[in-house]
Amino acid sequence: MSLKVRISDDMKNAMRAKDAARLGAIRLLQAAIKQREVDERIELDDTQVIEAIEKMLKQRRDSISQYEAANRDDLADVEKYEVGVLQEYLPQAFTEDEVKAILEQVIIDTAASGIKDMSKVMAAVKPQVVGRADMGKISGLIKARLGA
Repeated sequence: MSLKVRISDDMKNAMRAKDAARLGAIRLLQAAIKQREVDERIELDDTQVIEAIEKMLKQRRDSISQYEAANRDDLADVEKYEVGVLQEYLPQAFTEDEVKAILEQVIIDTAASGIKDMSKVMAAVKPQVVGRADMGKISGLIKARLGA
């Protein structure tokens, strides 16, 4: 079953269960997917849907930190709930050891020798870990490994 079909089915189930909070989070996700499809005039595949989910997760995490800094725990809790709902649609995350193994292999494959090769390594790693690892953390690991 494709990710879009699963999201649609979950939305219907949330409607039947009268789960307003979950329904709202899923509707936001569907709206983001639809907006991207309309803007780019394409039909999103699972990888592109995962990219949209990751973008939404990043936005939610930024909002959480801002709300907590402003002592608005009520709004932060709503964002945290949405993060939980969105994470259900991502594949299981890689462990840190798995990420390091992938990075080592990519560094060997690309013959990266210094920080100047970071963009080459990032470009090779991204398709392998999309939706399964935080690109910010991967960037830090690459910098540390290549000697920044």
